[in-house]
Amino acid sequence: MSFDSHAFISYAHIDNEPLTPGEKGWVTQFHATLQTMLSQRLGERASIWRDDKLAGNDIFDQEIVAQFAKTAVIVSILSPRYLRSEWCTRELREFCEAAGRTGGLALGNKSRVFKVVKTPIESGASLPPIVERMLGYEFYAMENDEPTELDPAFGEALRQQFLSKLSRLAWDMAKSLQSLSETAGREAASTARPVVFLAECGRDLTVTREQIETDLRMHGYDVLPAQQLPMNEDALAEALEALLERAALSIHLVGKSAGSIPDGPSGRSVAMLVNQLAAERCRHSGLKRIIWLPDGVTGERAEQQSFIDALQRDAALQYGADLLRGDVEALKGAVHLTLRRIETPAPTPPPASADKPVVHVLMSEADRAGAVPLLRLLRAQGLDATVPVFAGDATAMRQANAQLASGCDALILYYGDGDEIWKFHHLNELRKQQATRTRPRSDWLCLAPPSTPDKEFLKSLAEPNLIDALGGVSDAALAPVVAGLRAER
Repeated sequence: MSFDSHAFISYAHIDNEPLTPGEKGWVTQFHATLQTMLSQRLGERASIWRDDKLAGNDIFDQEIVAQFAKTAVIVSILSPRYLRSEWCTRELREFCEAAGRTGGLALGNKSRVFKVVKTPIESGASLPPIVERMLGYEFYAMENDEPTELDPAFGEALRQQFLSKLSRLAWDMAKSLQSLSETAGREAASTARPVVFLAECGRDLTVTREQIETDLRMHGYDVLPAQQLPMNEDALAEALEALLERAALSIHLVGKSAGSIPDGPSGRSVAMLVNQLAAERCRHSGLKRIIWLPDGVTGERAEQQSFIDALQRDAALQYGADLLRGDVEALKGAVHLTLRRIETPAPTPPPASADKPVVHVLMSEADRAGAVPLLRLLRAQGLDATVPVFAGDATAMRQANAQLASGCDALILYYGDGDEIWKFHHLNELRKQQATRTRPRSDWLCLAPPSTPDKEFLKSLAEPNLIDALGGVSDAALAPVVAGLRAER
């Protein structure tokens, strides 16, 4: 495929009228900035054209249609006027038809139509179905339920958002243009990278979500969803399950705003529904998950605050996820670290000794002396007892301790001098490890001195896999651990 022009900008004349006489119109500024950004991303001068509409109206020109077969992509600047203009919507339909004859409207997951929403619009039947379903690029911000266009004339803050949105658009256009010229082999190779599902969030984190999405796309990752999702709860759940099935990692940004709430009996937001489905997917197929909350976040409504609280204490909602707080750059770092681990899995640890089952005793450094009786009893039972590494390079320590935990047949969390937060953190990490293990491992919680209200409460529950060593460890207390290991052997 060969094209004379990289892109065509379709717009309504009224949307390029300057707010103040003598200034440049919005579309003119948009065109000039996009031209520069796209050229920089392509490494060559981008060829972007549009009808200047010097007559001051939207008149359909058959000569324009003739150029569509030689144009790679179209940028439609949607507005109320655009949807009411027969000629503007016809330009879009004619391009879609021409694209179908010149390689297709979509190549893989890259589209040749870019939907820029200048001002909020109602869903309209005048748009081709594929465009109607697209997410688009919103060039407006909502303030107190009122839209404000991202126009540099409105101040520095909106100018920065205008440039940020254009940067993302230029990058996505560059990727689509590159896909048009790549060989089939290159396309096949690019699809081997993990697919990321970036969950919908509330309006307070929309900019953060766009930053994460742009960063992922710039690094060559496909990001879902790529189209608008249905807002009926049953249809939405079905669509989400299909998307999560394709993903290797799901990212959930949870802020003060709940976000969209689909039509359905539960009344749950899209973010809540996605989190539940992703947790189930993680449980059954090992989907990696990251949940991120801004520092000090508080829900603006009671339902959202309940969701935030539940994410931090409910193991089912948090299942398999890394729960993170902090700034956006720290989040990006965690996302890329997880993706690197998915792309280059850690080598499988060597199998345990055939002679002695291995029991790893996970403890705090302060518990080393107190855990000696437990270690002696384990070894007296013919087991190989290991303990964490507490000294050395931080990275090497983490790797060594991860290998000790992953390579054992059973793990005992020694709850002695560690506090409740320490216990909660490690139990949560153990649950995550169990979700991704390929060999069986039994996990136990050992209650050790000193006695605390939390330990006494856990003792009263008499839950399985609990070792009561508050009065001292004994062979009887360890008998279930030993019996289970011997049965496995």
